[in-house]
Amino acid sequence: MTTSNKHPAAPWRNFYGRIKGKSLRPSQEAYLQEDLDRLSPGPVDWEENPERAPLDLGALFGEREVWLEVGFGGGEHMVHQAARNPQAGILGCEPYINGVAMLLGKIREAGVDNLSVYPGDVRNLFDVLPDQCLDRAFLLYPDPWPKKKHHKRRFVTPEHLEPLARAMKPGAIFRVATDIPDYVRQTMVEVPKAGFDWLAEGPGDWRAPWDDWVSTRYEQKALREGRVPHYLTFRRG
Repeated sequence: MTTSNKHPAAPWRNFYGRIKGKSLRPSQEAYLQEDLDRLSPGPVDWEENPERAPLDLGALFGEREVWLEVGFGGGEHMVHQAARNPQAGILGCEPYINGVAMLLGKIREAGVDNLSVYPGDVRNLFDVLPDQCLDRAFLLYPDPWPKKKHHKRRFVTPEHLEPLARAMKPGAIFRVATDIPDYVRQTMVEVPKAGFDWLAEGPGDWRAPWDDWVSTRYEQKALREGRVPHYLTFRRG
């Protein structure tokens, strides 16, 4: 099992918060030891892929569509989508190892086999994703980095959106959910600059969740604390 939260081109250590929380339960330690390597998408980290050779997504998912979830948290949404969409192979990226362990437990419980897990920095993954390989991408309740001086660490910056756009097929869908109004503002400014069109039928279209949405623990926390979720849908031009 390998994990990586570093990218050699990063001007700061990472754009995530903590990568390890409270001690894992023995069952979670077992999931990491027994399942994580088996669910790996292939050589991603710089130590094992210094040439940055592209991943073989055909070998990984066959003829399935390829979806990406950036920062899957505890994995609720990722497993839900995998169960609903057997025609898709879903690649999840998450540096928080406790969340990875939670996901692995949910995968065992659900019995889904169309998932792959990378426990590290998404920038490493972008390096090895082939051009125009993604049919869908999700960014759900990302770390808001609330201090203004840290806004450059948010995902919705050119550093992350440009490689995401490169990896997405024309017409591919990018979904963003957040409860932070300033994150919405930055998303609406930066995502269209990267080549995405906002799909909205009118003002306030962000209020309703998607038809296939499952509420995550991060959303439930936001609701308990009185924050309003925003659901934004973009299409790659």
